[in-house]
Amino acid sequence: MSSTKSPVGEVRPSQLLWTYGPGALVDLPNLSVVTMGTDRWEKDRCQPIEESRLLAAVRTVLGDQVASLRMPPFQTSEMVDPFSAEAHIGVPVEPFPRWLRCVKCGLLSEYDLGLFDLKEHKYRPERSRFVHKGCKGSKGDQPAKDADAVPARFLLACREGHLDDFPWHYFVHSGPSSCKGSLRFFESGASLQTENLWVKCDQCSVSRSLAHAFGRAGQDNLPGCRGRHPHLSRFDEGCTEQPRAVLLGATNSWFPVTISALAIPMFKEPIKQLVQDGWTYFEDAESEAEVKVIVRTLAKNASLPGIDKHEPHAVWAAIQAIKSNEITQEVSENDIKRPEWDVLTDANPPSDWPHFMSRTVQSPNGFHNSIQTVLLLERLREVNALLGFTRVEAPEENVSSDERSDMADLTTNAAEWVPANQVHGEGIFLRFSEDRVANWEGQSAVQGREADLLAGHRGWRNARGLDPDLGFPGIRYAMLHTLSHLLIRELALECGYNAASIRERIYADTSGDNPQAGILIYTAAADSDGTLGGLVDLGKPENLERLLSQAIGRAEICSSDPLCSEHRAEKDRSLHAAACHACSFVAETSCEKGNRYIDRALIVPTFDAPEASFFGFEND
Repeated sequence: MSSTKSPVGEVRPSQLLWTYGPGALVDLPNLSVVTMGTDRWEKDRCQPIEESRLLAAVRTVLGDQVASLRMPPFQTSEMVDPFSAEAHIGVPVEPFPRWLRCVKCGLLSEYDLGLFDLKEHKYRPERSRFVHKGCKGSKGDQPAKDADAVPARFLLACREGHLDDFPWHYFVHSGPSSCKGSLRFFESGASLQTENLWVKCDQCSVSRSLAHAFGRAGQDNLPGCRGRHPHLSRFDEGCTEQPRAVLLGATNSWFPVTISALAIPMFKEPIKQLVQDGWTYFEDAESEAEVKVIVRTLAKNASLPGIDKHEPHAVWAAIQAIKSNEITQEVSENDIKRPEWDVLTDANPPSDWPHFMSRTVQSPNGFHNSIQTVLLLERLREVNALLGFTRVEAPEENVSSDERSDMADLTTNAAEWVPANQVHGEGIFLRFSEDRVANWEGQSAVQGREADLLAGHRGWRNARGLDPDLGFPGIRYAMLHTLSHLLIRELALECGYNAASIRERIYADTSGDNPQAGILIYTAAADSDGTLGGLVDLGKPENLERLLSQAIGRAEICSSDPLCSEHRAEKDRSLHAAACHACSFVAETSCEKGNRYIDRALIVPTFDAPEASFFGFEND
């Protein structure tokens, strides 16, 4: 990661989607920077990722002008000459917050006023830091000596995605003031609680505790939002949101809004699949001669591996098939899972593709009536795209794209490309018997649990000003989601992967002619660790039988019972019933719904609901 002058630190490319994307603060050891918008990135160094379904879904959200998905720029070698051109490959950043504090005398000032200097470290960028020139100590009686200056750890943020420096002069003077005195930051106690943190004006000697900047007091002591986007170097006019004081490094200062898709082969013919994957290159071609030039260019740049193995006339025929609507290009964000379900449940699923290798095995003994098929995905690829971000409040996973609140933009103008990454892994897909699931849904006890979850769902959405009649995924989803969590917790103990690197995709859509009832549990790592084979091996019938039995057995009793089993979603307007961290919650990175719509009573009998369990109403 680099600024316009020199490198200042390093992060993983995948972190630029999930943690340190455009508009996010990167809290480095000695300074803090904000990642600039994608219009400041070097596009030519951002390698494109081909995934037509995901690109089509991104366009439904950001517009048809989005031409590509691209990986963040990164250095190809760990050993780089700090004076070479490759040392400056990275993402542009700028220091933020602009206010710095001297650790010796407590002086507060903006770095561009000249009181602080940046000391660069070419060979160890993480050691680059600001210093206070000629600091004489807090009382001014010590020999002049440079002292370290660190970022002031207080900022302002609002729900519209704006981020600003903390108004130090405004705050200490309790409003607008003509005083231009220098400010000092000091501590009055041993603890770092806000009531022990003070800021003082040297000229008029007024001081104020930072405790007055948070909570209800902050609403009266802080100015209105200026609409600042530091990553775009601009101010928006007319923001009416009340800004809130946040700490540097706080998780609520940046929440990514992402969308993902599995790279699945949609067609039996390799040529059609290649053209589908690289449709952005071919959509404007009007003749076989143009196709010949495009194929030659793609082969030279290795932009679409495998396309050079096919003759131009065959590529042109596939393009004509797409343009004649034989292949559908429109994929919305809401139904992006439908093509995945069709491939995963195909009678003869693809078994040997570059990014998709599968093998069908028997369902485990004792679960033949519940689980129809098991598909071991020995190789798969997931592609994620960053659409935007929010601050203060996280985007709700259960809110549809039509209801999603405004998110902050990644670029000044309409995005022509969006940051993306791809991860490779392996997985286990379980398809459940539709007849058995439908019969279970018809049980009166199950309908009672659904009514409770629906009441909690309505109350939760009412409290947030959302339409209470939208967004409920149904009791089928809640059951599959709960079982997925129980199985993830069990798999994490034996598969050898970090629990946070195991993810889920739930297929529970019943709106079409082919109702869905399936779970995909898979690993997703940016390196080869995602394809070590440990997860697939546990999907074999003899292993899966044991793991399912253990997962169901552990779910019968929770260490938080009876409080856990007696929890009602309707009572506290929550989105889960009999579920907690002790029995069924998983890492936020693993769950596609943020640990919502989970009810252990839908899997096993509990004290409060002994007759609603999927594995209890009819013995396998």
